[in-house]
Amino acid sequence: MGLQFAVLASGSTGNSMVVAAGDKKVMVDVGLSAKKIDSLLQEQGLTGRDLDAIYVTHEHSDHIKGLGAFSRKYNLPIYANEKTWEQIDKHVGNIPECNRLIMETDTMIDLGDLQIESYGISHDAAEPVGYCFYHHHHKLALATDLGYMSSKVKDKLSDADAIVLETNHDVDLLRMGHYPWNIKRRILGDLGHLSNEAAAEGLCDVLSARTKVVYMAHLSRDHNMLDLARLTLNNIAQERGIDLQKKGIRLMDTFHDRATKWEILDKA
Repeated sequence: MGLQFAVLASGSTGNSMVVAAGDKKVMVDVGLSAKKIDSLLQEQGLTGRDLDAIYVTHEHSDHIKGLGAFSRKYNLPIYANEKTWEQIDKHVGNIPECNRLIMETDTMIDLGDLQIESYGISHDAAEPVGYCFYHHHHKLALATDLGYMSSKVKDKLSDADAIVLETNHDVDLLRMGHYPWNIKRRILGDLGHLSNEAAAEGLCDVLSARTKVVYMAHLSRDHNMLDLARLTLNNIAQERGIDLQKKGIRLMDTFHDRATKWEILDKA
């Protein structure tokens, strides 16, 4: 079976994703309790014992809440860049040295038939990254928790069969929302989160004949709605002369409290 993935949870209350190819399975972020992650994995027919490693995007609590406990429970190695390790050390508790692994930004690791590549993104963390996953001729790109889509990020998302892309907020809903202005300014800034509009514009720049599915991720529960994110992506694509439906590109939901079904990118 080819490259496959499931988004276990996505949003400010916790983020985690599992990626599989061949006999290798990895997790990206553990932003919920180890108990909750166990439950979500069980729904996918997995346990922590089936995983080979955990890859960390950055140190914010909605990405590492259960990291230490989950790693210890299943003796799983954790990969993060050095600056991220400096920040998560005080939050994850005692991790054996053999499981404290450095993966610097803009490097690639071969894990059997699965290749994992990290790349830098813009967010208010020590050294945040996105990831691309490769298996034979297929590619999955993950880009969440970024203030804007730089040309480098667009390059990493190009020619992906599947993209997990942040559609965090609607700008108008955020501006009218109840958050203090300093929080709004952070979210709207270059080190904040990607709006529906910015995600749509960036997506139009990276779509290719290979792109089959886009998962709308890390939605704000206060300042966005799945239907609104979907509408914005479709409308802006139409304005750019791109009919996502006619191109066979599916827009898929993610959830803060439940997992998506397995998405399988066939080898054919």
